[in-house]
Amino acid sequence: MQRRVFSVVMASAVCSPGMGLGAARAAAGLSELDAAAGIREALVRGADSAVGLLGRKDGFMGNPRVKIPLPGFLKDVAKLLKATGQGKSVDELVTAMNRAAEAAVPEAKSLLLSAVKNMSVEDGRQILSGGDRSVSDFFAKKTREPLGAKFLPIVTRATQKVSLADKYNAVAGQAADLGLLDKKDADIQKYVTGKALDGLYLMIGEEERKIRKDPVGTGSAILKNVFGSLK
Repeated sequence: MQRRVFSVVMASAVCSPGMGLGAARAAAGLSELDAAAGIREALVRGADSAVGLLGRKDGFMGNPRVKIPLPGFLKDVAKLLKATGQGKSVDELVTAMNRAAEAAVPEAKSLLLSAVKNMSVEDGRQILSGGDRSVSDFFAKKTREPLGAKFLPIVTRATQKVSLADKYNAVAGQAADLGLLDKKDADIQKYVTGKALDGLYLMIGEEERKIRKDPVGTGSAILKNVFGSLK
């Protein structure tokens, strides 16, 4: 029964207004197994690509799109510290923040793949009919909280090696009390953990956009059949 429902849901999801009749018919002709396999392959590709790109040296530090900066007004504090000869300490903290994110990301893979394995019929419908962020939104919904718990100890160990991290937390706590900084950014470890997850889902979304834009170019027959039918 579930397989039949999945097939009907997948067909109705792609037969949206504005889609050409030929494409809609092609999409509706997909078997439920093809639809499920295509969605799962897109999910796995997104996860593998993001973890591979970010979970290595300079994965964050060398990528301006995901590099983690000091938050808010503390950028101005950093300028002051540099002006007083403490620039090296500031640079060490920023480097440690990004290295912490790089160290944490490989731990995401097992949870991401578990989410793929447990994808529901409704998840599949939303991914197939959704926009360019449907895959990354799926992963964020399913994994952000448990990944945050998994990342935090790794980030904490990495940032605690830098003496300025404790000073940051002291200053940031005061700034948050005065309304100068968002409370969620007032703890360096939690801030980095959040930014690491943001970067992970961003790069998953990048892979998804590539698949949707050029499913033929992926070299995968199943992705071509499933996502090519949406064009």
